[in-house]
Amino acid sequence: MSQLALISGSIFGCLAIIFGAFGAHLLKKTLSTEQLQSFETGVKYQMYHAIVLLMLGFNLDDTLIIDNYIVNAFIIGVILFSFSIYGLVISSAKNKKLKFLGPITPLGGLFLAAGWALLLYKYVVLFEF
Repeated sequence: MSQLALISGSIFGCLAIIFGAFGAHLLKKTLSTEQLQSFETGVKYQMYHAIVLLMLGFNLDDTLIIDNYIVNAFIIGVILFSFSIYGLVISSAKNKKLKFLGPITPLGGLFLAAGWALLLYKYVVLFEF
């Protein structure tokens, strides 16, 4: 699981840099201010969680099932949250809004929140700090 966290974190971090540059340079001319802010939100959350996944990858105990749940929650959350925002923003800029992506974004947010809640649970309840 630590290897999955490190690989996913690296991929998400790399893509966040690429998408951030894409948004700042290419999309800036075609997106409204609101759309650009939404796109940047997706990039920021993706980068935050890429860093978290890297940190987890170096500190995980692969024998604990909860660590698998934490990593999977963050990976699924980034994919659903950030990538649905990218799809919504780009499709709306082309006047072909993919409305089915709208409900996916908050679901991704729930997975991200679940990852943080599980992390809290692991260190507060399981290890009784």
